[in-house]
Amino acid sequence: METQIRCDLALEAKEMYSESVEHEPDMSGISVDEYTEADIIKVTRVVISSPKGEQSLGKPMGDYITIEMPQRFYGEQKIYEEMCRVCAKELKSLTDKFLSSDDDVILVVGLGNRNITADALGPKVISSLMITRHLKEYVPDEIQKGVRSICGIEPGVLGLTGIETGEIIRGVTDKIKPKLVIAIDALCSRKMERVNTTIQIADTGITPGEGVGNKRKGLNRETLGVPVIAIGVPTVVDAATIAGDTLDMLVDAADERSRIKDKPTAKILKIIGGMADEKYELIREVIKPRFGSFIVAPKDVDTIIGDISSVVANGINIAVNEGITLSDVDRYR
Repeated sequence: METQIRCDLALEAKEMYSESVEHEPDMSGISVDEYTEADIIKVTRVVISSPKGEQSLGKPMGDYITIEMPQRFYGEQKIYEEMCRVCAKELKSLTDKFLSSDDDVILVVGLGNRNITADALGPKVISSLMITRHLKEYVPDEIQKGVRSICGIEPGVLGLTGIETGEIIRGVTDKIKPKLVIAIDALCSRKMERVNTTIQIADTGITPGEGVGNKRKGLNRETLGVPVIAIGVPTVVDAATIAGDTLDMLVDAADERSRIKDKPTAKILKIIGGMADEKYELIREVIKPRFGSFIVAPKDVDTIIGDISSVVANGINIAVNEGITLSDVDRYR
């Protein structure tokens, strides 16, 4: 059965694929590498290198890097600086494939709706970027060596502009001819613990709105004519996913309480909890007719989006500009 679970992360697609088969999954065309940075930040690189791997995970061929932060890094300066460093390091491993000169123009696209906090990641990243294209053009002597020509755009959403996001970005790329496009967007996760604690970087482009079932035209090399690196953070989760995760926790709680293990309610929870995709579909079928589709964000989303957008912005600032550190960033903002 084809899963309907909403998720944008290749790491989760790989987990879902592994869970969907009873025997050892066929990982042909898929490689997974994991390591830890500073003992607190987990990095997972999923590489899809063949059509078979593409079919298995339902993702285009390419590199997908997932950075998982500590659950509560917000307000911790040391962890914040480590997150910026790791984000920059992993992003640079992809951007270096496409950039060769200080004169290369980079277009950063902040996707999403600034008026909806959980969807405002992209626009907020643009606000924290080192925008330098105009400085390189008009006051080049004031720019230190190694700083690249960066410009940014917030195209808004179709409901506000009446124009497809892809059409706006294609028009801009045709005019300024960037060497690379970096697109930032809010994503949807299939696990509660990954909401606002995970950054995905991919060199395959992005389809705006895909995670919440509102797909727009894709932004990639085929549609824009230039390489597109996508950076996304899951900021919301489907209500059915929350219910499913809660059910799993109930199963674990029932297992720990041996006195209720053999009771009918515990047995039912155990059976449903192990059904994976079927469990999600059952919950979704129960919720949707009564309440419609619910996408949920944490109550402190305002603060969280502000913090994590700063991590992403500084990851870009440091990755694409040689010799730039966090202390240098404010000079160009």
